[in-house]
Amino acid sequence: MSKSYRVAILGATGAVGTELLELLESRGFPISDLKLLASAKSAGKALKFKGENILIEAVGDRSFDDVDIVLASAGGGTSKTWAGVAVEKGAVVIDNSSAFRMNPDVPLVVPEVNPQAAASHQGIIANPNCTTILMTLAVWPLHQVKPVKRIIAATYQSASGAGAKAMEEVKTQTNAILQGQPPVAEVLPYPLAFNLFPHNSPMTDLGYCEEELKMVNETRKIFGSQEIRITATCVRVPVLRAHSEAINLEFETPFNPDEARAILSNAPGVKLVEDWQKNYFPMPIEASGRDEVLVGRIRQDISHPCGLELWLCGDQIRKGAALNAVQIAELLIEKNLLKSTTK
Repeated sequence: MSKSYRVAILGATGAVGTELLELLESRGFPISDLKLLASAKSAGKALKFKGENILIEAVGDRSFDDVDIVLASAGGGTSKTWAGVAVEKGAVVIDNSSAFRMNPDVPLVVPEVNPQAAASHQGIIANPNCTTILMTLAVWPLHQVKPVKRIIAATYQSASGAGAKAMEEVKTQTNAILQGQPPVAEVLPYPLAFNLFPHNSPMTDLGYCEEELKMVNETRKIFGSQEIRITATCVRVPVLRAHSEAINLEFETPFNPDEARAILSNAPGVKLVEDWQKNYFPMPIEASGRDEVLVGRIRQDISHPCGLELWLCGDQIRKGAALNAVQIAELLIEKNLLKSTTK
């Protein structure tokens, strides 16, 4: 008989938490027991899993008794509070927050890119930032053929990156504007409907916001190279779901766009989307709800002989968060990297 596992979702009521629940069911993840954990205000509510209502529990000291895998998506503060508790009780925590990503003792894993890193975990594995995951999926296959020297990224990030409440706020603001009323911003700092603004994460002394530095530092860690020069400009745009990124790559020698196209056509987790005659390339509306990262508009950078340009769109909630976490859990099972299992 194949093994099954005791799973807890921490932050079960959020946008990523509910997506985790759907993915565990649709992918047939082998679960013997499932706990849904959230704050006290959500306790007693229920979410459906395989046709059954599962009650949400308030997270507490006993929540991680008899748990093999914790999928955490409740914010950095919550992860810092409870991840250690879960590990002490024998669980492996796959954390979607930024709490542990740059900890040298915590692997930062994209299964299609650096699955081997998962083997070094000490109870916690970090899920990278959404924009980093989407970018590395497209850049890594090219980097394997010709090492990339420099990455210039511009991101166009949807409301879903700020959570379910931000998505609802954009809808409310849109309705208000269409009715001639002023849009009200409560979740995000400024109105996003019919607007855009540089990413709202805290600004650093470097003049880069934290979101931009995540792309720099996390990509270097995942690629295992501190030498890659990376810069990013992150922008919040009025799209409900799925992020877009314009990526400029510089290599040591020229990279033929047709060769890059052939490589990405066969890359795991990537789907090539290009119709040059129709000017049809990846769009967030078509990436929403999909597991693959859509990549296209691959072209020679006319300003640099060793430069390559590409455009991508990916679902921030799925591959950018929940799907990557579930794939890490599947990798742990496949490689027998869990601390404890149950029949």
